[in-house]
Amino acid sequence: MRIVLSNIGTFGDINPLIAIALELKRRGYVPVMALPNVYRPKIEPLGLQFHALRPDIDPTNTLLVEMIYDVKRGTETGLREFLFPVLRQTYDDLLEAATKPARADLLLLGELNYAGPIVAEVTGIPWASYVLAPFSFFSAFDPPVLPPYPRLARADKIKGMGRAMRRLAWFVTRKWPEPVYELRRELGLPKGKNPIFDAKHSPHLVLALFSRVLGGEQKDWPEHTLITGFCFYDADAGNAALPEQLEKFLSGGEVPVVFTLGSAAVLAAGDFYENSARAAKKLGARAVLLIGADARNRPKGELPDSICVAEYAPYSKLFGRVSLVVHQGGVGTTAQCLRAGRPMLIMPYSHDQPDNARRMRRMGVARVIQRSSYKPWRVARRVRAMLAEPEYEVRARAAAEEVAREDGVKAACDALEELHESKRLGTRD
Repeated sequence: MRIVLSNIGTFGDINPLIAIALELKRRGYVPVMALPNVYRPKIEPLGLQFHALRPDIDPTNTLLVEMIYDVKRGTETGLREFLFPVLRQTYDDLLEAATKPARADLLLLGELNYAGPIVAEVTGIPWASYVLAPFSFFSAFDPPVLPPYPRLARADKIKGMGRAMRRLAWFVTRKWPEPVYELRRELGLPKGKNPIFDAKHSPHLVLALFSRVLGGEQKDWPEHTLITGFCFYDADAGNAALPEQLEKFLSGGEVPVVFTLGSAAVLAAGDFYENSARAAKKLGARAVLLIGADARNRPKGELPDSICVAEYAPYSKLFGRVSLVVHQGGVGTTAQCLRAGRPMLIMPYSHDQPDNARRMRRMGVARVIQRSSYKPWRVARRVRAMLAEPEYEVRARAAAEEVAREDGVKAACDALEELHESKRLGTRD
């Protein structure tokens, strides 16, 4: 089986695909990674085939990241100013990946690849889709937090509110998908379903690559949806070791608090790390700051030996050795915290992050602090209170036990094999 795996997004969007691709390769299949070219150096050392997909991502373009993470218009900016202007090029690149040098047997598409369902329709290649968080289903029965309208989240239990929120989202976004409809007209296809809410989900198989501790099935989810569990991968081109100075720091004293902004928000960090360093000093706690590659994220002035600064570290090797994680609420970071059984203080930006943060707070494994409130004394006070309350760790460890019982990669690959076989035999519509 030749399977093309494709999406456009951050490492949080791509890492689960890498985990699935490596398992498919182990099973004897031929996975082809159709991704923005920025990921090539991370993919090819793993022995996986790579096919470049436009638009490429400039990791130094912090202005674009800041616009995309704007609470009010971030999602609209990402779609209308980054993805949709090159939709035709994305289509051409993915079509080539799916048909040359040989026709793919199956496509696995992420929700940000809006050209993907069109390629599947034009070629007739069976396809599956995947989402990473319950937010993507926009269920009326489990309504998400809408970043531009956070106050609505307080009324989500009111009868009919979920449907009202869904209608509001449809109305606000009604003009956004016009470039998708335009491409479909150009290709002689009917208008089709709404790309933002419905068309992104495969009619054959939708892989919900998250744990049931994050969310369970709802009546209005797409048909053929399977919750697999998280699909973990966080190595750097195959290297999963901690940096030497970080390993030495962890081994040299009490367990620290970690401050991190994942793989995308770190490009729009603002004063997060400066305030985090000051908060750690007020706490009197050892701390790890994962600041990314942007030198502007390094706190000013000399830091005490109790604070270790590193650009990157695999969370799977780090989080199990810390007391608490302060992060942005991305689903990849959240998943690694759950896996490690660590309490969290979450400072969400936009997209699915406020919704993930609320889910963690309701589970009793996290507290939430808004970006506007992220001040050293507030952070220190909240972290101190959480560390003094053992129930946060008790609940976090219980969640880790549930996550450990799941095998997201195996479940996802088994489902893809079943879909391929059913299509080959003509037993699934």
